[in-house]
Amino acid sequence: MEPTQDTTPTEVALPATAAAPRTRQSLPPKGSCWYCEKPLDSVRRFCGKECADSFDEEAEYER
Repeated sequence: MEPTQDTTPTEVALPATAAAPRTRQSLPPKGSCWYCEKPLDSVRRFCGKECADSFDEEAEYER
């Protein structure tokens, strides 16, 4: 019997939903919602959770 060696994967595949927030956070604030273009302050990227989720859904669809 040969000795077995425990190996740990160097890269772990993340589910698509885990990658989405990073993509969303990498967007620069532009003064309007990235999804519906509603005017915003200079810090926010989306006007609400619905637009952020819709943006993520479209981004996943376009992959």
